[in-house]
Amino acid sequence: MQPGHPSSENRPLPPHENGATYPKGDLSSQQPPGASAGPETSRSNGLSEDLWATILGLLIFAASLSATAIAGEQLTGLFGQPGGWSDSPLEALNGKGKVPAWVSSFAAVAAIAILGIPAIASTNRLEKSGPKPRFIQAFLMIAFLAMAAFMMAGQSVVKGAGFEYVFWALLLGLLISNTVGTPNWLRGAVRGELFIKWGLVLLGAEVLLGKLLALGLPGVLVSWVVTPIVLISTFILGVHVLKIPSPSLVMVVAADMSVCGVSAAIATAAACRAKKEELSMAISLSLAFTAVMMVLMPAAFNYAGVDDVVGGAWIGGTIDSTGAVAAAGAALGDRGLKVATTVKMIQNVLIGAIAFAVSIYWAATYESDSDSIPTSERLPRKAIANTLLQEIWRRFPKFVLGFLALSLIASLIAWSSVGGETIVNDTINNLTKHVRNWLFCLAFVCIGLETNIRSLLPALSGGKAVLLYVLGQTLNIVLTGIAAFLVFGWLFRDYVQELLK
Repeated sequence: MQPGHPSSENRPLPPHENGATYPKGDLSSQQPPGASAGPETSRSNGLSEDLWATILGLLIFAASLSATAIAGEQLTGLFGQPGGWSDSPLEALNGKGKVPAWVSSFAAVAAIAILGIPAIASTNRLEKSGPKPRFIQAFLMIAFLAMAAFMMAGQSVVKGAGFEYVFWALLLGLLISNTVGTPNWLRGAVRGELFIKWGLVLLGAEVLLGKLLALGLPGVLVSWVVTPIVLISTFILGVHVLKIPSPSLVMVVAADMSVCGVSAAIATAAACRAKKEELSMAISLSLAFTAVMMVLMPAAFNYAGVDDVVGGAWIGGTIDSTGAVAAAGAALGDRGLKVATTVKMIQNVLIGAIAFAVSIYWAATYESDSDSIPTSERLPRKAIANTLLQEIWRRFPKFVLGFLALSLIASLIAWSSVGGETIVNDTINNLTKHVRNWLFCLAFVCIGLETNIRSLLPALSGGKAVLLYVLGQTLNIVLTGIAAFLVFGWLFRDYVQELLK
């Protein structure tokens, strides 16, 4: 561990509401408050969470792909979540499709429960001496809270303000954990990390490499060049200039702001082993700024007379949420919408690559104990290199490999035949995307149930986290704007204009 960069594992957290303390650890290994960290008393059987997430993600995709190839459009509406509503919440449960939203929601939750509860039981870390976990009852309660979060996000006014279901899922969990406290019987299924990793593996199928072909090189030049520059610059700014004491918080905020919001924050938090409170903070900042930017940016572009294609690329490279990008791009017109969403999807391809790079950097920089070993006792350089590689592999979040594998598999299937891309898109749109949404919603209910609101206050680092986000996003807006003007307004202007006719 480098001097001046304290590991997040060494920072004590405030006491939990029920008097227990948070155990040391990270996003991928933290236990619920009150759970023992000792190997003698904790119970964790079978496969790791990462391996479970990879297996379950591949299994869901394979089953969904096979079902789509056989049944085709008959599967439309089978999986889903509560829809939008204006006056009565019952509208959300009924939905507008041929299958009622409550039926499609039940189907998605049932699929997750059948596959996920064995994984929850297998990776359970609760004390052996404690009460026997009630996995099924606890999972159903968490699913009920996730259903409520979807319904709250579907209200027309709330939806227009840009507050997505992850915000409400987190809020509901926080309300319970910071008022009455999370009941012990519920803790057996509070497995946010497992749900997050499973959802991220499924997300890999949605990041088809073929998306790059839509606008090709122009989109790559805007998103793949600017994003790493902003990410690295923001991290350096936070650690070395603002001197925020938690490098993991800085990294999660930087990835959330520079890549694509919630999904990038989740993947990077797991890669750098950030605390749940740090992930919650980064996402809260992202949601707040996204709600403002999705309204102000298209309004400012329309007022200033910015070209709709340039404006779309600018929006796609800066606004965090894909849904907010679509809404803001639509305000510029059909061409702006197409460019904005395509640039954002090209940017989304970086999620796995950045998580991979961050995990290696973190293991080599912040999680190595070699600096504390006396020179006379250090191993030869070759042995140190081998040990470092072993340590990197041990700490590397293996679910990222599942994400990349599923992205490659889906891309190969899409390219394999004339109808390959259609089958993959139908599989995602009708089935796996809805399962992934539910997994993320379940995950953020769990994160809320495990989080003490007082623990978020130190994470603000005296307001420095907000300042970091503002400065980083300002840099992101400036650099992306320059790139959008150069690429879409000059270098490839005629090509893009012809493509969008």
